[in-house]
Amino acid sequence: MNHHEPRLPGTRGPLSAAVTAHLTGTGPLPLPSGAETADPYGDDLQLALYVCYELHYRGFAGVDPGHEWDPELLRVRAALERRFLSALRADTPGHDSLDEALGALLVEPVEGTGVTHHLRDEGELWQLREYAALRSLYHLKEADPHAWVLPRLWGRAKAAMAAVEFDEFGGGRAERVHARLFADLMTDLGLDTAYGRYLDAGRAEMLAVVNLMSLFGLHRDLRGALVGHFADVEITSSPGSRRLAEAMRRTGAGPAAEFFYDEHVEADAVHEQVVRHDVIGGLLDEEPELSADIAFGIDATEYLEDRLARRLLTDWRAGRSALRVPLDPVMSHTS
Repeated sequence: MNHHEPRLPGTRGPLSAAVTAHLTGTGPLPLPSGAETADPYGDDLQLALYVCYELHYRGFAGVDPGHEWDPELLRVRAALERRFLSALRADTPGHDSLDEALGALLVEPVEGTGVTHHLRDEGELWQLREYAALRSLYHLKEADPHAWVLPRLWGRAKAAMAAVEFDEFGGGRAERVHARLFADLMTDLGLDTAYGRYLDAGRAEMLAVVNLMSLFGLHRDLRGALVGHFADVEITSSPGSRRLAEAMRRTGAGPAAEFFYDEHVEADAVHEQVVRHDVIGGLLDEEPELSADIAFGIDATEYLEDRLARRLLTDWRAGRSALRVPLDPVMSHTS
């Protein structure tokens, strides 16, 4: 697993081009007003926002770390966030209550209609490689966006959230950190494990999924939405991971590829109960007014995941790649 800072991605429009130019000292930032007319789910805005957020994680090679708190860049980021968040609030089909939102997560998709159903039943190895390349944009920093919420919780919610995060970070064992396990999965699939390696390949639908976590995590006033997002991930992970483990076995992807999802079947079944009863329950004991925010976090997550699923299944069923740029040939495990 490569721990070096990733390179800046190629640009996808005027917003991302101007942000990149600013970071490299070759041009001015875009005006914040430029975000007002941009497609909130489009490649340009989502990449510009992703680049802004990545400064709070690993940063980029050749980019001054001081840009993390560049006030002018933060003003642009805030405009991108407002455009994205406003669209989500307008477009996300909301549930009438948190109980309804949580209950909907327990209803499995109609058999065969989801991405993990497709990969389990008929997915080909090239599709599993594309899926892993896309998901690496999150899984190589798995649980990091959720850690932002810890200082914003207290009592039972903080203790339970920290317990789940401790598991995600390997329970004190570096070789069991989930990001490490995903890198091992990528090696089995012949993919490059360098952090951020597949950012240029990731379409806007995937960038939006990852950006949502950073958006919720980096804003204290969205702490309820972050808990809702986390609940969605943990509640839906176990059955989806079981299907993906079966897909890895069926296609002969390799033992590490199987293990990553087998691990999530067991771990996330436990995490689901902790999140429901102690993280959400503890937060609502302290701040019951955040119930609607938690539900929004769940609903927004489902909305963006559904958009990504439609994109993947449309492309794969047409026999074409779901990536912006093709993957390299399968890498040797010894390379």
